[in-house]
Amino acid sequence: MEVEAQQVTNWEGYVDWRNKPALRGRHGGMLAASFVLAVEILENLAYLANASNLVLYLKQYMHMDPSKSANNVTDFMGTAFLLALLGGFLSDALFTTYHVYLISALIEFLGLIVLTIQARVPSLKPPKCDGDTPCQEVNGGKATMLFAGLYLVALGVGGIKGSLPVHGGEQFDENTPSGRKQRSTFFNYFVFCLSCGALIAVTFVVWIEDNKGWEWGFAISTISILVSIPVFLAGSATYRNKIPTGSPLTTILKVLVAAALNSCTTRNSSSAVVNMASSPYNPHSGRKESEEETVKENTATETPTESLKFLNNAVANKPRYSSLECSVEQVEDVKVVLKVLPIFACTIMLNCCLAQLSTFSVEQAATMDTKLGSLKVPPASLPVFPVLFLMILAPIYDHIIIPYARKATKSEMGITHLQRIGIGLVLSIVAMAVAALVEIKRKRVATHSGLLDDATKPLPITFLWIAFQYLFLGSADLFTLAGLLEFFFSEAPIRMRSLATSLSWASLALGYYLSSVIVSIVNSVSGNNTHRPWLSGTNLNHYRLERFYWLMCVLSGLNFLHYLYWAVRYKYRGRGATN
Repeated sequence: MEVEAQQVTNWEGYVDWRNKPALRGRHGGMLAASFVLAVEILENLAYLANASNLVLYLKQYMHMDPSKSANNVTDFMGTAFLLALLGGFLSDALFTTYHVYLISALIEFLGLIVLTIQARVPSLKPPKCDGDTPCQEVNGGKATMLFAGLYLVALGVGGIKGSLPVHGGEQFDENTPSGRKQRSTFFNYFVFCLSCGALIAVTFVVWIEDNKGWEWGFAISTISILVSIPVFLAGSATYRNKIPTGSPLTTILKVLVAAALNSCTTRNSSSAVVNMASSPYNPHSGRKESEEETVKENTATETPTESLKFLNNAVANKPRYSSLECSVEQVEDVKVVLKVLPIFACTIMLNCCLAQLSTFSVEQAATMDTKLGSLKVPPASLPVFPVLFLMILAPIYDHIIIPYARKATKSEMGITHLQRIGIGLVLSIVAMAVAALVEIKRKRVATHSGLLDDATKPLPITFLWIAFQYLFLGSADLFTLAGLLEFFFSEAPIRMRSLATSLSWASLALGYYLSSVIVSIVNSVSGNNTHRPWLSGTNLNHYRLERFYWLMCVLSGLNFLHYLYWAVRYKYRGRGATN
């Protein structure tokens, strides 16, 4: 009876911050998750304040050409998001998400200190350009300091992205409908809070950087990430932390190797699967034959499913090496991971489109009239449009659209994760078409005003035209990011949850890298002895940016067709999900 009472009062598989069993009613819930939401505002402010404006910092103060600045920004942001996989892996294998966040925040803090010092001390930057002194690109020790600071920040951001959303999602009981609904609300408001931090970053902090100096912008980011640590610690008594269960990569590799080795044997794998539940040698079937119900239930859970049959070979024979011995549960876990990978791959192209918001779109706006009445708006503040739209849409989506969809579909989810992701992919196609049309108009104005060859004067066209592509891509980001986070969290096996959820950020990373690759390929293909490459040079007016955007539009359309192929075939495994 005492054991049963403990199971009722304790959260199985979870501990509190003192490593004692987490208790129902005391740990977890929306109160615990609210600390995570507050921390996300501060964390994203610290990161995005610099990332959104970094392309201009590298161009104006480190004297890199526009194309190189854009590639360095996409490489930096890509690395930061790709390192979320490391944060997710450590959260599953070695540490709790609680500890991974704290360590990562300290690493990001150190990187921001390095960048603040470099921005503050003139001798640590290249000399200013003037009529007598040609522009000298940052090099040597100064470049080492710049990239050391940037990639310390990237390492910290990666660890935070890989642990913080999972830490918040784990505060809810997924075994009850109310817990699952609260978890869905959490992920919607996680994107909302991410947008709140972004709003402060791309307005107030960017204005500070452009008008008071970059050292102040970096200092604000440094203070923000430092403040996030005590805010996170304030919720320690309310958190429930999942106990690490070992390396998920080891499990995946073990199943794959065991399946490959066993497939080479002469034994028929299908008959082995049929005989598994009844074989006297099967360690999971040691039940009395008279207990028919128990045998039936055991067979249902201990027999591998028919999907991805080649993995069933991992449990078909007793392995030669004991280290390769797999359970049916491990095989099924690996199957789930393999099934979500095509969905993950189809979102990379959308994030490649999102990369343009931090690079060419900012440079486009810098050539235009950025005045709103008497107020001069920094080009890097353009993301304020999608951010505001996200902040308006997220509560409407959670409190109006989803309840109505639940009533209309008579399902717990209302709108499925894959439907949300699909809407985001469609919006990205529209965004790239709009971007191409706006660039055509911008170039036409430059030609008619005689400023095509003079990049020093602003064009007589308002920067608000660029807001349209930001609006569509920002909306795409809301649907896709929130959908991906909850999709991976709810579908992944609990032992691989942090790593799987980190795929949401890895998709962003690969999107940024793909953007750099596409830019390089476009330049190498379009450039020859008689033609200038589409995306090279110091004058953006000479770029063939509209052609690049049309290319992205076509690639996004093909990617959406690829996504539909996999989405219509996917079968949900998470509780409360519908196909």
